[in-house]
Order: sequence, then C-alpha cells, then structure tokens
Amino acid sequence: MTDRRFFRQECYIAGEWVGPNGAAGDETVEVRNPATGEILGAVPNFGRDQTKRAIDAAYEAFPEWRSLPPQDRARYCMAIHDALMDNRDELGELLTIEMGKPLPEAIGEIAFGAAFFKWFSEEATRIYGDVIPSPWPNKRIILTKEPVGVVGAITPWNFPSAMLARKMAAALAAGCPIICKPAIETPFSAFAYGVIADDIGLPKGVLSIITGDPAPIADEFCENPKLRKITFTGSTAVGKGLASKALAHMKRVSMELGGHAPLIIFDDADLERAVEGAMISKFRNSGQTCVCSNRIYVQAGLYDEFAERFSAKARALKVGDGLESGIQQGPLITEKAVLKVEDHIADATQKGASVIAGGKRDHLGLTFFEPTVLRDVTADMKIMREETFGPVAPLIKFDSEEEVVIQANNTEYGLAAYVYTNDLGRSWRMIDALEYGMIAINEGVSSTPVAPFGGVKGSGQGREGSRYGLDDYINIKYALIGGLEK
Repeated sequence: MTDRRFFRQECYIAGEWVGPNGAAGDETVEVRNPATGEILGAVPNFGRDQTKRAIDAAYEAFPEWRSLPPQDRARYCMAIHDALMDNRDELGELLTIEMGKPLPEAIGEIAFGAAFFKWFSEEATRIYGDVIPSPWPNKRIILTKEPVGVVGAITPWNFPSAMLARKMAAALAAGCPIICKPAIETPFSAFAYGVIADDIGLPKGVLSIITGDPAPIADEFCENPKLRKITFTGSTAVGKGLASKALAHMKRVSMELGGHAPLIIFDDADLERAVEGAMISKFRNSGQTCVCSNRIYVQAGLYDEFAERFSAKARALKVGDGLESGIQQGPLITEKAVLKVEDHIADATQKGASVIAGGKRDHLGLTFFEPTVLRDVTADMKIMREETFGPVAPLIKFDSEEEVVIQANNTEYGLAAYVYTNDLGRSWRMIDALEYGMIAINEGVSSTPVAPFGGVKGSGQGREGSRYGLDDYINIKYALIGGLEK
C-alpha cells in the first residue's frame, strides 16, 4: 500500500488507538488474506469492558454533537466523503487484501460508501419538524425531531467499508454518536475510518470502532442503558436473536438481514440484457451479497437459450487474486463458505440438477471456486431454500406468470427481486405481486444512496439510504402549546 497509515491493528475508542495490551488483556485475532492465506496482522479481541468504555465516551459526546448546527455536522460528513475519495485507491487495495474482491470492485465500493456521506451531509440540513393544524382555537401542535442517541452498529465482511458508511453517515448526520463493530474477518477497512476521523478532527467519542467476540459486544449494546439504538446487517438467524435481546431492553433496532432473491426472465425479455443483468446480479462479489439472485426463473420459451448463453459467460469469468489485472471473481471469504457452496451443489445434483458450468473448486486452491451454473433445479433442493452466499446460479424453468409469482414468494425472505420483461403491464403486475422490499425491472443492480435499501418478512426492518434512512435515527417529539388566548 502507498499509504500505510490506513493499516491499523488497534481499535479506535473515544478518539484513541487502543491495542491488545489494554484493559482487555493480550488476546488478539489473526486476519488472513483469503486470496493467499497469508496473515495480514492481528487485531484486539475485545469484549464488554472496552465496549462499555466506547459507549460511555459516546454518551458524554452526545450533548455537544446533537447541539452542533446541522450545517457543521454536514461539513464533517463531507470531509469524510472527500477523504474516502481522495484515498480510494489505497483504501480499495486494503479492502481487496482483507476481503478478496477484485480491485476495481473494491475501489467502486469505497466510492459507493463515500456517496452516502455526501447524501447524508445534504440531508442533515433537511431534518424538518412539522406544525399540525390544531383542533383547539387557542392551542398549537408542534412536532420536532431529535437524534435517538448513542448507536451501536454491527456489520458483516462482504462490504466492509460501504456497510459501515450507510450506517455511520446517517447516524452522524442525525446527531448520533456511533460505535461500530465490524466483522473480525475484515477489520482494517473499518479502522481506516478512525484514521480519517483523526484527520478531519471529528470530536472524540463521536465515533468508535471495536473488534472482538460478537456475543459480549452485542450483549453490552443490548443491555447498556446509555446506548439507545442497534443497527445490524447480517444473517436472519442472528438478526432475530439480536433483535429479541435488544427489544427486551426497548432499544430501537434496524435489521438488514438475509435474502433469497428471485430473478425472473419472461419470454418477451431482451435476452442479452437479461444475461448481462443475471451475471452482474449473481457473480458480483463472488455471489457473496444479500441481494444477489439466488434463484433464476426463466420462462420455457427462453430457458434453453438463456442457459447456454449464461453458462458460457460464467465459464469465461477470470478467477484469481483480486489485486491482479483483469480478475473478475476473487476467492470466497473462508473455507466454511466453500463447504456450504459444495453442499448445495451436491444436494442439487443428487436430486436431479445438472452442472453446466463450473461446479468445483478452482485450480488455484484455497477458497477459490469456479463460477457455477445449475439447470433443472427443483423446489425440493437446499439451494431453493437456503442462502448460498457463493458463485452458484440455479436455473428453474416456469410456464406462467401466476406460477412464477407463487414460487418467487415462497420463501421467508423478502429483500430484493429482479424481473426482465418488455411488457409494461407485466412490470407493474410484478411490482405489485412480489413480496420484496426492492424490485428491479430490467436491471441487475439497484442499490444507490438516494433510494431506500431494506426488506420485508425475514429480511428485516427499517431502511438505509435515501431520506428515509434518517428516520431510524430520529425521535419525533410532540409539543402542545396552550394559553395563547388574549
């Protein structure tokens, strides 16, 4: 890396860098490059004590931060945006080294995260209250909006910079200090925000970043009365448990959980556009995204031709170390992730599916896996129920619109869905009928800071990004003013 100062192996707590020789002892966790297996470094394995310290500091910083004029909070957000963009090449390289995705994707993620700071810097000055027409002649009803308070954020490894940005930017803009707990597999992209916080002079305590065992850190988040809100991105199973604990203490929660996205291609679709969209949706980030297409439904008239073109594109993808030029798919994050992919493929083939592209570990070894396409997939296979989180695309043939809607909705998840059709009426019918929080028509990617990101059913609650993204960080206060008669 050109700028090694972004590579930190200490936690950022209350404006200070705290190493493993602090109050939590000497225990550390090694972090490896998934593309090479080499040890990159070791980060603190902190627990409740250091988490409490971070919460105490945030609680002390809250009164001044919330009272700061929104224009000033906006300037801090824009300063973070500028720092991310000015250093996106170095930060992208750091992200690729610890997570594995191709460097152009990683640099794109840094820019994507920066866009949230820009968006919320602008929204910080637009947190308007309201005046409600009073039913009484001598009284007035006024609504004001206030920051929730100290926020605890828990994020996964698949987008180690952008996932933090979506939460951090909204919290800071709303006037909330935030403690971030990144995934232990990818801590360095998170620590880079601490370096940036120092560079821009962010007040101490407004941002802390802590690594360690998720359970004690989450327990402190849930039980500490000074922390008022928890925002989590991760699996549905973990999210349900965390939300249950948090609600036992009446915490505000935002849950961005798992997905099992259908991608539906009708006979009247633009086939080439559908193939390209499916490639992006399925194989971006090696299929390790919550919004990637987990089930690709193709109407009978296009099924065979789509399968041929799509599998050819998948076989042509270049797999390798994300730092190498021209690489389109990096490694999976861990051996455990590879084992799950292999289990889903084995189950599907045992039950009648055929592998028409890939299907096994790449010749590079480690956690590299071939982009894989399965055809003749049926509803009784694991891959139709469980989130694979890997580069495996199952193809399912369908006949009618009514049939595919039932199949697409037959899941506990409801995050994202994709539809390819040139029939405008069908587009609207699918938008109405599909039980998902986000639906893309003739597009394979829909995420943007200006639109709300989130799902329904088992995929969570709350929204991130857009003007709705501030709502989960804000309390509404109602004031009744009487005694106005002469």
